[in-house]
Order: sequence, then C-alpha cells, then structure tokens
Amino acid sequence: MGYEAPCTLNYAGKSAQGQAHLEQKDLVFRGPIRLSIPLADITAARATGDKLHVTFKGRPAEFIVGAAAAEKWARRILNPPTRLDKFGVKPGMSVLCLSLRDDEFVEELCARGADVSARVRTGADLIFYGAPDGGALGRLPGLVGSMKRDGALWVIRPKGVKSITEGDVMAAGKAAGLVDVKVVSFSETHTAEKFVIRRSQR
Repeated sequence: MGYEAPCTLNYAGKSAQGQAHLEQKDLVFRGPIRLSIPLADITAARATGDKLHVTFKGRPAEFIVGAAAAEKWARRILNPPTRLDKFGVKPGMSVLCLSLRDDEFVEELCARGADVSARVRTGADLIFYGAPDGGALGRLPGLVGSMKRDGALWVIRPKGVKSITEGDVMAAGKAAGLVDVKVVSFSETHTAEKFVIRRSQR
C-alpha cells in the first residue's frame, strides 16, 4: 500500500517530528521516537483537520500528517481493502486459476461475482498462476495468449524459498514479453507478482 507523509507525532506526553507510514498491517512512525501500531489493534480512527487520531489498546495517538492524508488514512484504517480489491477483481470478470490449489481464494472470487475457471481459455481479464518453483515459470509465454490485451497475469509463488525467487519471476515475465507492475502479499506464505502486456503491443 505504501502511504507515507512527513508527520508530527503526539503520543504518551511526547511530541516528535518524523515520517509516518501506513503499511499493509501497521501504522508506523519513524523519528526520534519509534512507534509501530498493528492495524488490528486500532479500535478507533478519525480525521480532524490535519490530524489523524487513533486509539489502540486504550491508548490515544495523534499523527499530524496534513488534511488530505489524515482523511485518506482514516478511511483506509477503518475500511481496509480486501485481497480481491488489491488484485483488481470486479464482478463479471473472466478469471483463470491455474495450478493454484486454494479453495478459499476460489470461493472469494466466486462470491465477488467473477466467472472462474481452472481450465485454460482465451479472453481472461485476470490469470492467477501458481508457481511452486522456478521450473513452473516456463509456462508463462503460453499463458499470454489467454489474456485480454488489457488483462493481467498474477504469478503466485511461495515466500522465502530458494527454488523460486522474485528475480526468477521477474526474469520469466520479461522473457514472456510482459511488464511487472505490482507486488502484493497473497497470503502469509505466498507472494503475488502482477504482469501486463506492454502498451505498445496491446
């Protein structure tokens, strides 16, 4: 997600200037004092002018980040995007789930109203391809033909294993004529890298 802004933090009777970061799972302040608040611990969040007020574990903290950021961050904390939001899944989309054994994810896609298939077909808006190791990346060039020209291919790989790295996935996507545009967490154990067709080739 990567929101960040210059910030004055008022917390526990102290005030300090630094940088605030609203990350996927934490609200973090870096400066003379350090504070990292898991979003799951925040019980209240509101914007007042240029201030973001949060309450966590019964303790208040005030982040002065500017009016635009305060409002945006409060909305994000109170209404975090779902996994499907991050992947850009919309009702009615044609979605392929290939070599991906995740029934819960398929159920999420169906509940969103996507047209989901585990078989290769053309005209897919989104392809989610499970790559357990580097050997599976050789299939990427063949998947390009199943995508709509403005579609996307998400490669889902296990985190922290030597058999398939971010560099391996990026190189394979490039070799298939694709451009990497985004990386998000798929789950606690897997990462998702997004690839699209170059604009000049659409």
